[in-house]
Amino acid sequence: MQEQHLFEYAVIRLVPRVEREEFLNVGVVLYCPGQKFLSCRFVLDEAKLKAFGCEPDCEELKQYLTAMERICAGSPDSGPIGKLAIAERFRWLTATRSTVVQTSRVHTGFCDDAGEELGKLLDQLVL
Repeated sequence: MQEQHLFEYAVIRLVPRVEREEFLNVGVVLYCPGQKFLSCRFVLDEAKLKAFGCEPDCEELKQYLTAMERICAGSPDSGPIGKLAIAERFRWLTATRSTVVQTSRVHTGFCDDAGEELGKLLDQLVL
């Protein structure tokens, strides 16, 4: 049996009109210190977004979400935030903000494989 690792995750939300506090789950960011894992995955379903009553600029949203992916990976093009330690990058990504792209509160769990858990959470909470 594999060792169970503590992980933390937050749901990435699209909040088209911040003043209404309505949101649509579009992704998940997951951090597992034991596996030195930080990653996010997202799905932008244009039909769902339109049914939600908004006309988003999907290309702009993809740019925001792709920037989150680059920060998770610590890519050289992710700016100063991408240079932070993995835990600090996760805390920065999940900090409370009042913007169109937000994250939920941080939740915890245990897993064998953080990448697999990220896929499960995406299926359960977004798709």
